[in-house]
Amino acid sequence: MGEAPAREDGTVITRSAEYVGSFPVDDCCLDDQIEQLHTQLKALKKCKRRRPVSIKFSIKGVKMYNEDETTLLMAHALRRVSLSTARPSDAQFAFVSHNPGSPDAQLYCHVFKARHARAAQFLNLVLCRCFQLYYLERHPEEAQGDTVGSLPRRNPSLLNHGFPLSVSALVSFRRAPFRGLLPGTKKSRKSSEEQLSSQDEVFPTSSPSLVRKKAIRNKVLRSGAYRSFTFTPLKQRNVQEKLSASQAKEQDTSLKKRSRALSLAETEEALAQAVWCWAGIAADSSYSLLADDVLGSYLLCPHPKKPKCGSLIVRFPSGLVTHLIENTRKGKFLLEKCKTEFSSIAELIEHFTEFYGELPCLLSCARVNHCYEWEENTKEHQAVKPFKSLGKAKTKSTRRKDWI
Repeated sequence: MGEAPAREDGTVITRSAEYVGSFPVDDCCLDDQIEQLHTQLKALKKCKRRRPVSIKFSIKGVKMYNEDETTLLMAHALRRVSLSTARPSDAQFAFVSHNPGSPDAQLYCHVFKARHARAAQFLNLVLCRCFQLYYLERHPEEAQGDTVGSLPRRNPSLLNHGFPLSVSALVSFRRAPFRGLLPGTKKSRKSSEEQLSSQDEVFPTSSPSLVRKKAIRNKVLRSGAYRSFTFTPLKQRNVQEKLSASQAKEQDTSLKKRSRALSLAETEEALAQAVWCWAGIAADSSYSLLADDVLGSYLLCPHPKKPKCGSLIVRFPSGLVTHLIENTRKGKFLLEKCKTEFSSIAELIEHFTEFYGELPCLLSCARVNHCYEWEENTKEHQAVKPFKSLGKAKTKSTRRKDWI
């Protein structure tokens, strides 16, 4: 890309750029914040005050060094970076974060000038991929699996409904696990009885007298014998051992998958495809994350009704809309209800990023960090999981394939 040699070991990517400076960002809803950012970036595109720096990206955070990489100038933990964006036409790259170590809750946008448009786009793709890999590290249960199944639904987020980001980051709508039936749901009597009987076999009732009477009826205990209700029966111990063994295996497999997935040393084309396809994240989770992303964000995936064809799911003001990507007889790509043909998916994305065409809004290269944390001093660095938007379109869960 015509830049200084970059040292890449799969976990850290280093690139050179020019640091323009930073400006404060209002604590407002996501769409309003993006509009403010691009207005400020347009005003700074001709700024001549720049400093050559080296930027290091990893799933731990972003660090900025001087040109010789001898002095650390700035460091941001990834959980404190809220979003990343770029303006390839002006070779600008920027990200929004808090000042490290400062009690001030003010957000700041740090602006960089790249050597050319592709360099700015690459910097943005690297940070966006860091967001995705960080999310997979924090939520391995939402990683893409071999089986197709719907994940638990999330409650609506406040990001895109006129609420400030601070409110969205601090308010959590998670509930404790609920094993009972929800109001309005029906279940067969037979299945409920079987469930109760199976629970009684594994977990005895909490009353000591009932435990004793049931044991006498089943001839497990003789009359007059006593067994405490805190005693763990053999079946319960066996089940607990099996559960602990299965959990250990799942943790081992998740760690192996994570070690294979957490790699940033990719080509520009592979990196772009990974970001666009939300590689590694399950389909249902990708839809939920997309609904809480910036206006114009998109997801490339197989079409729900035509697995051999691709689809472009875009977050419009009306919600998530799925567009079929058709393959023409000439081997080119055509977006549904559009007339322009493209020789590659990258060319299609680049076109609709700059021109509206038949779409309600431009495709956005900005992405939100869904593990962003508003508070800096937290005892347990556990991010608030995103929640499904109110205007999310209905989409089917499909297995992610390399269809591009």
